Amino acid sequence: MYLMDFFTIQLNTFVLDFEQYLSNFSFMRQNKVHKKEGFEGQKAIVIPRNILSTRCAKNAVISSLYITDIGYYPKAKFHYRTRQAGADQHILIYCHDGCGRAVIKGEQYSVEQGEFIIVPMKQAHIYQANEANPWTIYWVHFKGPAADAIVSMIKTKNNSYKGFIELSQTPIGLFDEIYNQLTRGYSNDNLVYANMSFWHYLVSIVFNNKLPGAIKMNGKDDIDKAIDYLTERVNQNLSLEDIAATVNLSPSHFSYVFKRKTGFSPIEYFNHLKIQQACQYLLFTNLRIKEIGDKIGINDPYYFSRMFRKVMGMSPKEYKDKRHQ
Repeated sequence: MYLMDFFTIQLNTFVLDFEQYLSNFSFMRQNKVHKKEGFEGQKAIVIPRNILSTRCAKNAVISSLYITDIGYYPKAKFHYRTRQAGADQHILIYCHDGCGRAVIKGEQYSVEQGEFIIVPMKQAHIYQANEANPWTIYWVHFKGPAADAIVSMIKTKNNSYKGFIELSQTPIGLFDEIYNQLTRGYSNDNLVYANMSFWHYLVSIVFNNKLPGAIKMNGKDDIDKAIDYLTERVNQNLSLEDIAATVNLSPSHFSYVFKRKTGFSPIEYFNHLKIQQACQYLLFTNLRIKEIGDKIGINDPYYFSRMFRKVMGMSPKEYKDKRHQ
């Protein structure tokens, strides 16, 4: 009996040890195939840190937002990065093909073709390519006071660190332009050109749906349609009910979604369009104040002057006189 118990214990111990061995082997194998870089056709630039500190961080033009690293990894099988303390920069990854995943502050994201993800600086994260369908990615590390605000805006806008790119031609073209400029060295002109172009690159990603091709492909949403309606009727007096009816929404709901998108109420936005048109008349015609008011649907010249001053901070006459200064 005791002999049988002895062998049973030894067998169980052997099984446990063997399972632990397999687990360790699997872990070692997994870590063995993990790669930070080294993909065929890859390209990357890491800007020297002394260049960043002396020529970027201290340059008044680009110090608020500048690139620290930039690269392209095609079919990056086994690509894997983990940073428990985060990175010293924000990271933007655009997945042009394939797929992968990311974990940011414990929250998991799948990253599919056509999607981008932002990894905020100083935040623990992991990201990796899918083994069966590895991603092709364009990536940029960037920092600066404006960078912090941009990352926050992206998170608020998408309610996520992830977003979708409808049209990739513009972002990829801008990426190549930035990258090629940086390959020419770190002269002030090259750095300023590349980093000023980076603003455009971010716009082409974050507001990709506003690119002409995307609007043509997908059409406009209700708010854009309403703005078109207002722009074409600057010479009219329209109520909130009139505007909401054009997109088949209730006035209260329309007002809510309009302000959420534009930051202004529909009537306030309409008045801005009216004053914008009035400025054109003041600058480029000799029309009198009352005539200009009539052209933008405001027949009371005193009300027109009050509205103009509220928006522009000066009277119509003062604005008109500036043309001759």
